Amino acid sequence: MFLNEPEAFEGYTLFNTLRTNTIYLIDNQGREVHRWELGVRTQLARLLENGNLLTLANQGQGRYPSVREVDRNGDILSDCTQGSPHHDFLKMPNGNVLLLSRQRKTPEEVIAAGANPEFIGPDGLVAPHIVEARITGPASCEIVWEWSAWDHLIQDFDSSKANYGEVAEHPELIDLNFHLSETTNYSDPSDWIHSNGIDYNPELDQIVLSPSNFSEVWIIDHSTTRTEAAGSGGGNSGKGGDLLYRWGNPRAYRAGTLADHQLFSSHNPQWIPPGHPGTGNILIFNNGDKSTALPRTYSSVDEIVPPVDGANYRLNPGLAYAPAEPVWTYTAPTPGDFYAHNISGAQRLPNGNTLICDGVHGTLFEVTPTGKNGLEVRQPDDQQRPFAARQAGADGTTEKW
Repeated sequence: MFLNEPEAFEGYTLFNTLRTNTIYLIDNQGREVHRWELGVRTQLARLLENGNLLTLANQGQGRYPSVREVDRNGDILSDCTQGSPHHDFLKMPNGNVLLLSRQRKTPEEVIAAGANPEFIGPDGLVAPHIVEARITGPASCEIVWEWSAWDHLIQDFDSSKANYGEVAEHPELIDLNFHLSETTNYSDPSDWIHSNGIDYNPELDQIVLSPSNFSEVWIIDHSTTRTEAAGSGGGNSGKGGDLLYRWGNPRAYRAGTLADHQLFSSHNPQWIPPGHPGTGNILIFNNGDKSTALPRTYSSVDEIVPPVDGANYRLNPGLAYAPAEPVWTYTAPTPGDFYAHNISGAQRLPNGNTLICDGVHGTLFEVTPTGKNGLEVRQPDDQQRPFAARQAGADGTTEKW
């Protein structure tokens, strides 16, 4: 523990690291309240309102990770593997698990969809796939809803393909050839979009996700049926599974230039929950990316006010989605002192502070709305690399301990 000021929110902080099998719960003095030794590496952990833990467990070579719920003692209560889960997941109010998955498309499938063959390697492309799974037993679950980016493509490279069209006229669709020709800081060239975070808004019945390689956030309608989610009609929005909103890089839908680029390889988008300052706004960890055409060698945490209008979002044709800029931003006093080029995240707390995880350097810190640092915890070994951290007391779970 390096800092604990009176302005810090009083609660417990949950975090795990990418290189150990341990998940920690600590108090504001940096003291360990509890730990879980699960015997498997976990990419992310969430403390549930009942005091149980939800984790993404790496089951070893050749096996897909699974979403596990464990009790205080680490005993497995449910173990769900559906699709190819990675990076992020959550438990929905109905008890189902919402998770990021992926679908791999062969080079033949990708080219048949209108991709420029010049940028397609032997592994094809990976498309984001969001899955909602219902737990059916201690070691079983079933898909009850799903959405795939592959169902919502447009391209203007090959006019012989069915999804050929004017990209600028369809911001609700995903340009298949965007980013394929640009530099990326990820080692897998087939990971075309690289989604890395999701959140669910039960009031809107919508999902926000982070397509990091597009440097945007996207919002989709969850009120659809599985069939509607694969199309462009139905649901509360009337737009099926098409994108309802996108923000951060209007070049991705031909509505801006490099100068309009505001997100850079971002992570951890989330709606600020009810009862918190900024309720309904979206908080984003804006990593920065020195490999882009417009290098940004510092990180920020950005809060935006989406132009929501009922179940849809306002957009003037031919222009970029609002807002023009974040309503609140945190950067270090010397911006380059805070630069986490990957992983990492942030969370708005009930007192208006924001908990920030610099996963690259193993540092957790909390800032006030004016940017004052109220709490700071550093890993003794910065190679531990926490993927993200959550303030457990922010949703009432402190009393479970």
